[in-house]
Amino acid sequence: MTDGYPDHWEADVVLSDGGTAHLRPIRPGDGDLLRDFHARLSPESIYYRFFSPRPHLSDRDVEHFTTVDHDRRAALIATIGEVMVAVVRYDLLSDRPETAEVAFLVEDAHQGRGLGPVLLEHIAAAARERGVRRFVASVLPDNRRMTRVFREAGYRAEQRFEEGVIELVLDLEPTDTSMEVMSAREHRAESRSIQRLLFPRSVAVIGASRAEHSVGQTVLRNLLAGDFSGPVDPVHQTAVAVAGVRAYASVLDIPDDVDLAVVAVRADAVHEVVEQCASKGVRGLIVVSSGFGEIGDEGRARQEELVRLARAYGMRVVGPNCLGIANTDTDVRLNATLAPTMPGRGPVGFFSQSGALGIAILQRTAERGLGLSTFVSAGNRADVSGNDLMQYWEEDPATKAVLLYLESLGNPRKFARLARRLGRRKPIVAVKSGRSTQGVPIGHAARALTLPDHAVSALFEQAGVIRVEDLSELFDVAQVLAYQPLPSGDRVAVIDNSNSLGLLAQDEAVAHGLDVRPRIDLGPRADADDYEAALASALDDDTVDAVVAVFTPPTIGGYDVRVPERILRLAAEGRKPIVATYLGTEGMPAELRVTGPDGMPAEGSVPSYPSPEDAVRALAYVIRYAQWRQRPAGHTPELDGVDRDRARELVAEWLDAGEEAGSGGARGAGGPVELAPKQVAELLSCYGIEIVGGGDGDEHGVPTRIVIREDPSFGALVSFGIAHETAALLDDRAYRLSPLADVDAAEMIRAVRTAPLLLGHRGAEPVNLKALEELLLRASRLGYDLPEVARLELNPVMADASGVAVRRVTLTLERPLGPRPELGPRRL
Repeated sequence: MTDGYPDHWEADVVLSDGGTAHLRPIRPGDGDLLRDFHARLSPESIYYRFFSPRPHLSDRDVEHFTTVDHDRRAALIATIGEVMVAVVRYDLLSDRPETAEVAFLVEDAHQGRGLGPVLLEHIAAAARERGVRRFVASVLPDNRRMTRVFREAGYRAEQRFEEGVIELVLDLEPTDTSMEVMSAREHRAESRSIQRLLFPRSVAVIGASRAEHSVGQTVLRNLLAGDFSGPVDPVHQTAVAVAGVRAYASVLDIPDDVDLAVVAVRADAVHEVVEQCASKGVRGLIVVSSGFGEIGDEGRARQEELVRLARAYGMRVVGPNCLGIANTDTDVRLNATLAPTMPGRGPVGFFSQSGALGIAILQRTAERGLGLSTFVSAGNRADVSGNDLMQYWEEDPATKAVLLYLESLGNPRKFARLARRLGRRKPIVAVKSGRSTQGVPIGHAARALTLPDHAVSALFEQAGVIRVEDLSELFDVAQVLAYQPLPSGDRVAVIDNSNSLGLLAQDEAVAHGLDVRPRIDLGPRADADDYEAALASALDDDTVDAVVAVFTPPTIGGYDVRVPERILRLAAEGRKPIVATYLGTEGMPAELRVTGPDGMPAEGSVPSYPSPEDAVRALAYVIRYAQWRQRPAGHTPELDGVDRDRARELVAEWLDAGEEAGSGGARGAGGPVELAPKQVAELLSCYGIEIVGGGDGDEHGVPTRIVIREDPSFGALVSFGIAHETAALLDDRAYRLSPLADVDAAEMIRAVRTAPLLLGHRGAEPVNLKALEELLLRASRLGYDLPEVARLELNPVMADASGVAVRRVTLTLERPLGPRPELGPRRL
């Protein structure tokens, strides 16, 4: 028997069609909900669940189904609004240890929306928490939908057929397959939820004021000016029309369906509007109103209630306090923003957390001639986040590159996972503000990061994210990624007609570690034929991967206006990337633009920069990304001599003993449990790590330091560095998320600035890198498998040519607050 109602089992989830539902444990007071639910079921659904007709539930049935102990018997229900639409339950079997019978039932009208799979994920997690290791499900052969849910969950399963019934036995231990299945379903559902926002068939603007330049009227006029493809209905309590369009007193009065509602009313009136939108069947909300989390506790409570109510009724929320969203697709032409300027159509998706900065971002995007596919300003980011947009953009054929302006990270570990997957297909360029504080803007539903900024940069790099310094660099890099091919290497040719500018480009390239081929200085009188010949030669040269073309007018006389035409013609072949400094222009100048049907730049257009340093810097970012993408993704290797079960038993035993002794063990409560040296050695031996003692005066090799810790934002984290005062003074450490892939271990050893000490500095013998990599992999796996390991430090680890020797280890245990999010069921 457990202590009370397990409220941590409650969750908002995204369904396969992009709608949302709320999951929670069943309560004794849910009798009427259950009766109404059962009354809406078809005879077939009832028969598949109970193996017999049961048109009505008796009082005894209702009491039995709603009264559970959340331990031996548990049930979760799914609700949309105030209506119960699905239920799943397990009952522990007395004759089969650690085994429970499981069954679920979904209302006919909501079947096919993914409720069955998500309910199974959540009830399996609840069962594991209560010590249940296996589920048994009895299914009629004709009930193919339920059988498919169990079979496709990815758990290890056995099946047998007895007396006309299929019995499925599921091992609830998560597998690589079950995690992949869950991730794929999450991806499809969250992507679909964003698609519903970006491709509405109709829009209502609630709070569309008649006052000129008001928030509501601005959004309405932008929707109309953008020629939105569907109906736009203003909602105003008293006006007959707004901006020349017939208005309605309430969203409920609009005769046709409404897919998307833009909410521009006072913050204290938003709750009523959301309820009306729920009754109307609105699919998504953009809340541009302010007065929420950004004003303090009262606003934060209002913001949380907004999200709770919207999700309960199946709606996602962009905002509040946001600029809005836009989709330049010609089939929708959606500009539901406050921005007076909207860039044209292009291959870049842009997500901005800042509403205030969003207008300036869109203005600068348009000035540079950079085209957008979609734009989302999330404001306080109470619901829809950059993670959701990355899920959508991964499959969006109109988006070639992704730009992110981030002020906070709500789920950093999920961000890294999604970015790493998306980055293998499409580049991500990000500005992360708050470098000096790692703080979180008021109103954001996120915690402050505890890692130093360079560690966050390292984790971005691990995920393939191109992190730039500022918005100017963001646009500089985007211009290359949007219209030029990725380079195959780091060998760069510089072609110029100014010796001084050419030298600046060459120096910048060397500073970024690029391999500069012999510079081609054409001289100030170079004409179009000279540029064409030099550029064609560089593009045909197998020792050149990218070209920087510098063209500036001579100090005396005119210049050949045909030069950009020749550069563009060769660039359009798309063999190698070309960046230019053309007459000091910035962006996508008309002379270097392959013009699309709408006048916007198309693939093959050449980006231009005011200075050669800017051009080379942007190219260097792109080259580093291309090299990351070319590297093998690696894999998490299976390690010999690992006994996870024994390690988990030891950790549980020591935490229980620590609590009984009064030394704590509950994270955030009684404090940590420091393990004795003998216990540390026993636990590390479960992962094939041996502690070898040694005296301080008899040490050979290079001292290194490995730390595994449970970070509140990123989860299991690994850091590596040289164990020396100078390295500590410089904070020279490499960081990666756990569990490490083989390539991660190899890269982080070489990522520290003091790595030459390990690689054979000044003729010294290199250390055994393979042994050091294997130790990192083993320590990383321990930290990932055992979330109770709050901190593990191996210091020093002596590395030399013969191998590694772990000299000293400290290890702290704490009971975690709950399962790691990436190992738990899907939830918002």
